[in-house]
Amino acid sequence: MTSGTASVRLLTGLLLAALGCVLAAGLAGLGQDAPDPRARPSPAVADRTAALGVLREWDAARAVAWRSGSPAALGALYAEGSASGRADRALLTAYRSRGLRVGGMTMQRSLVRVLARSEDRWVLRVTDRLVGVFVVGPGGRVPLPRDAWSTRVVVLLRVGERWRVSEVRDQVS
Repeated sequence: MTSGTASVRLLTGLLLAALGCVLAAGLAGLGQDAPDPRARPSPAVADRTAALGVLREWDAARAVAWRSGSPAALGALYAEGSASGRADRALLTAYRSRGLRVGGMTMQRSLVRVLARSEDRWVLRVTDRLVGVFVVGPGGRVPLPRDAWSTRVVVLLRVGERWRVSEVRDQVS
C-alpha cells in the first residue's frame, strides 16, 4: 500500500468516525421532549429578532437603491438630516458620475444587540460586513474586495410605518 492510499484511507476513516459521532448525538436527542410551541422567547431574544428583521428589510431596500443608482430611493431610507444618509448618497453619486453601477450588496451579521428601544427609536450595536459587492462599468463586472468585520452603533427612527436610519457611528473597541 502506498503512503497516498494510506492517507486517503486514514482521512476516510476519520470522516466516517466524525459522521458517526454527529449521527449518534442526533439520535440521542430523539427521546427528548420537543420545545413547547406556545413558549414565548424572552423579551431580549424577541427584540433582537425584531431588530434583525428591520435591518434585513432596510439592507434589501438599500441594495436595490444602489443597484438602480437612485440617490432619491437611498435618501428615503434615512431620517431627515442624517449625516450617514448624506454620506451614503454622496458615495452613490460619485459611483454614478463615473458611469459605474454597484450590485450584490449583502450584509453578513455576527452580532446584533439592542442597546435601547422605545416605540419609535432603536439603538443597536451591530457587527457586520458587506460581501458579494461588484461594480459594473464600461470595463465589465469587477468584484470588490470583501469588507472587514466592523462594529457600529445604529440608531433607527420610526417615521410613519417605516424604520429609517438616523445615525451610524463606529464603535470603538
